[in-house]
Amino acid sequence: MATFLYKLGRLAFRRRHFVALIWVALLTLAGVGAASAPPAGNSSFSIPGTEAQKAFDLLEQRFPGQSADGATARVVFKAPSGEKMTDADNKAAVHKTVDELADGSEVASVADPYKGNAVSKDGTVAYASVKYDVSGMELEESTKDALEDAAQQARDAGLTVEIGGDALQAVPETGATEIIGIAVAAVVLVITFGSLVAAGLPLLTALIGVGIGVSSITALASALELGSTTSILAMMIGLAVGIDYALFIVSRYRAELAEGREREEAAGRAVGTAGSAVVFAGLTVVIALVGLAVVNIPMLTKMGVAAAGTVAIAVLIALTMIPALLGYAGRRVKPAGAKGKRFGRSRKETEQSEGRPKANLGTRWASFVVRRPLAVLLLGVIGLGAAAVPATSLELGLPDDGSQPTSTTQRRAYDLLSEGFGPGFNGPLMVVVDAKGSGAPKDAFTDVEKQIKDLDGVVAVTPPAPNKGGDTATITVVPDSKPSSVQTEDLVHAIRDAGGDIEAKTGAETLVTGSTAMNIDVSEKLNDALVPYLVLVVGLAFLLLIVVFRSILVPLKAALGFLLSVMAALGAVVAVFQWGWLSGLMGVEETGPVMSMMPIFMVGVVFGLAMDYEVFLVTRMREAYVHGETPHQAVVTGFKHGARVVTAAAVIMMAVFAGFIGSSESMVKMIGFGLAIAVFFDAFVVRMAIVPAVLALLGKKAWWLPKWLDRALPNVDVEGEGLRTADERGAGPDEDRELVRT
Repeated sequence: MATFLYKLGRLAFRRRHFVALIWVALLTLAGVGAASAPPAGNSSFSIPGTEAQKAFDLLEQRFPGQSADGATARVVFKAPSGEKMTDADNKAAVHKTVDELADGSEVASVADPYKGNAVSKDGTVAYASVKYDVSGMELEESTKDALEDAAQQARDAGLTVEIGGDALQAVPETGATEIIGIAVAAVVLVITFGSLVAAGLPLLTALIGVGIGVSSITALASALELGSTTSILAMMIGLAVGIDYALFIVSRYRAELAEGREREEAAGRAVGTAGSAVVFAGLTVVIALVGLAVVNIPMLTKMGVAAAGTVAIAVLIALTMIPALLGYAGRRVKPAGAKGKRFGRSRKETEQSEGRPKANLGTRWASFVVRRPLAVLLLGVIGLGAAAVPATSLELGLPDDGSQPTSTTQRRAYDLLSEGFGPGFNGPLMVVVDAKGSGAPKDAFTDVEKQIKDLDGVVAVTPPAPNKGGDTATITVVPDSKPSSVQTEDLVHAIRDAGGDIEAKTGAETLVTGSTAMNIDVSEKLNDALVPYLVLVVGLAFLLLIVVFRSILVPLKAALGFLLSVMAALGAVVAVFQWGWLSGLMGVEETGPVMSMMPIFMVGVVFGLAMDYEVFLVTRMREAYVHGETPHQAVVTGFKHGARVVTAAAVIMMAVFAGFIGSSESMVKMIGFGLAIAVFFDAFVVRMAIVPAVLALLGKKAWWLPKWLDRALPNVDVEGEGLRTADERGAGPDEDRELVRT
């Protein structure tokens, strides 16, 4: 592989005009496709294999024409202090609002509060349910404006009016902090390279890669039903890895220049060595993201595949466009240790003036760890263990209007409904009774209604509402607890258990659905899939790392270190988003359960990113060991060449992820924080402290590999030994191919 990538790097350096033209053409093509593509509709949220999804599909089949996936809105009215919603003036204002809403072109139906028993017992709160023909993301702006105008007229009449539901659903915004993250990355790159030109290359290529990836997602969003969150997450991950991958290749290029090589040769060797690490690091990220498909949640699968595609583009750009741009930059990119005039004396000049070489911080730190490996190992493990303690209190759920900021009308409508009708009113359960196989459907409907009324935790049960065929009915159940509570989850299971007895007696099948039941099923499905996902992803990456490092213990140590960092990151997420620690600083207005897909998504993404640092740092150690250094010397050498760059890469990735904490979408905010803190734990505690400590303790055993396995594994030559051997024999890789196994 090193030889192939070496040739690719030299080719891209020589044919830079052609390479640059290809990438600019791809960016233009993707941009045109995104601009001309139809707007994305609402991404379908289906959960195959769950009871809630089965019931939803049955509703669409047995109750045709009712727009089961159409947007809904609850216009909630509250009377002024001392008045009732049944007072004549208030009643007239509500009727006027209902009439105006019913005139909308996309409105399927509007329920009058006074005819539908939608007034609270104390008479202070009422609500009108609005059903639309299309989903929330497909509603015309004029329809949303009409909804808000109707509510405003009721407010002008003296009522308090808020709007809940998904009719006012908006595309999430990331906020200005995303730009701040990129600015921090730029500053770190300038400090690392001491050159504006060298610092600009990783930023430029990362932005081009993300531009192609996100534009492609936008172009395909309508056809593939990709939600807005998909492109945001692809941007987040693609930007972070794009900068990092380019950073490693540019850094290796400068190191090759410092050894006296010509620029084209340096570009080839940089791509052949650091580029090999980039390929395998990218593969681990892609495996982790594509592996999300095993969960069998289409939305999560699409998010993973889209982000994986952006990562693949980042790898290809780093391997081809970076050497091409280095060709354009010429002497403006200095060798390692040399700085431009505006950045003061070079490192070599400083060392010469002092009369001796000065060990860099990475060398001094590695030497310290090698001398005291056990103490560093224990301190790192205990520290991450302490950070992981809050994860033992992890509560999972999916966000609803109750998790929105109190400044939103959706959240205020949620609170008004809880005040007037009880906390369970915001999460009603829909029970679907399929009596097609029953001899007496009506009796079956009545039996289900009676059984549910006798259960604990039920406030209200509506009479069965059969379809035209009379073989299926829906029953709405209002719990006495809020949607995200354990009590509501227990009630869902109790109804399902009772349904089993009813089916055995009457032949009618009872299914529970609705947003609350769907959230419960999603959480359970994600929990059940976590262990198989871990086995698949960690297992595949473990095999990949055995090939890269030609060792058993190094990949094992890498996987165990990842588990430490991801558990510590989950603990931090629980502390902030569930317990409320530093919630004000993070802009978290409402604490609550951690999103159900957060653990498995973090496992996938963090594992891929953790292996990035493992590959970049340890391949340098492996390279030194292969070239004859002792295990302890190899650890120090790996840090001498790699610590500064890995540190810069980690800070950049943290800055990019932290930039998404400013998003208005709670899921994006939580993932941004979780990934940023996970990178901190993994890069600075696991890879910078625990990894060298373990390698120092293991010594030569770290690089042990059974002879039979060594013979069976392909030699991918990540450390570039083939290039070194060919050079030492006085022949370039092109003329001495028989010496290199690719």
